[in-house]
Amino acid sequence: MTRLCSPSRPCSLLVLALLQLAFVLFLYRRSLSNSFTSLLYEDDHGGHWDYTKTHDVYTNLSLITPGPDRETLVQCPAQSPLLVGPLTISFQKIPIMRKIERKNPYVKSGGRYTPPYCKAWYKTAILVPHRNREPHLRQLLYYLHPFLQRQQLQYAIYVIHQTGNRTFNRAKLLNVGVREALKDEDWDCLFLHDVDLIPENDHNLYVCNKRYPKHVSSAMNKFKYRLPYRMYFGGVSALTPDQYMRINGFPNTYWGWGGEDDDISARIYFAGMKIIRTPLSLGHYKMITHSMDVGNEKNEKRFDMVVKVSKSWRSDGMNSIDYSLLNREELPLYTNITVDFGNSPNV
Repeated sequence: MTRLCSPSRPCSLLVLALLQLAFVLFLYRRSLSNSFTSLLYEDDHGGHWDYTKTHDVYTNLSLITPGPDRETLVQCPAQSPLLVGPLTISFQKIPIMRKIERKNPYVKSGGRYTPPYCKAWYKTAILVPHRNREPHLRQLLYYLHPFLQRQQLQYAIYVIHQTGNRTFNRAKLLNVGVREALKDEDWDCLFLHDVDLIPENDHNLYVCNKRYPKHVSSAMNKFKYRLPYRMYFGGVSALTPDQYMRINGFPNTYWGWGGEDDDISARIYFAGMKIIRTPLSLGHYKMITHSMDVGNEKNEKRFDMVVKVSKSWRSDGMNSIDYSLLNREELPLYTNITVDFGNSPNV
């Protein structure tokens, strides 16, 4: 008898296929248009990338020097001359914070950066939900700061930390991050970024698509650099503030692992938009391997919740979020926002 799961046929791929089938059936039951499941990709203007030839992530950063007077700075070029393409990513050593600070001298308090030699043409807020992942956070900061500086963006990194040992709520943390970040700046783009994903090509620009919410981590090594299923929206995604508000943000009711990304996929289309993706050739991300976190066990009711999105998305989101802001601190490499959600319900 043929085994469904074996070393050559990992169960994870079977589960992903079943998830895709279930979600497509959900869309079919809702009688949505065929365009709901169509795949849209941005253009890859760089052509073919050779990921066997990579560059150090700090290449060209020494070329960044302050201009004589910020009042007389000219606009940054439309395409940054500092970009190098595929990057060398290694997780063998965990960098210490002081080393990351020394290697990024122009990053200011709160993890804020503005090009010192030209006027940035785009402003992006990076929002990272977090709990008990300090080694992963250091890896992300080590790679992401130089990555963004070579793109000549004005940016800030926000780490939204859920306190305590209660069940983790990634989606609600992202809603908090958006609300708090928009108090600081009229951001052009909001990047929703898992702490364990590192971009592998700096031509993958951290800017939003003006028309549609963008799924950025379209080719993760975890999934052999392919899209796991058509409506996948997990990992790293980008929305303008207007797009985020149109979908009423993320749901607040997904406690534990899984489900919230499929909820967002549905919200985008219920709000009259589509998902656009970074091309597979550009959307390469390397995941830091780790086991399932304590307090972030699988949400056993996530599938039941996803099929109810059409009824819940207008009332569960940015317009219903509640939280206690315990601390907001501008650290050298990021702005730390600590929140308490109280007791999580049994889901």
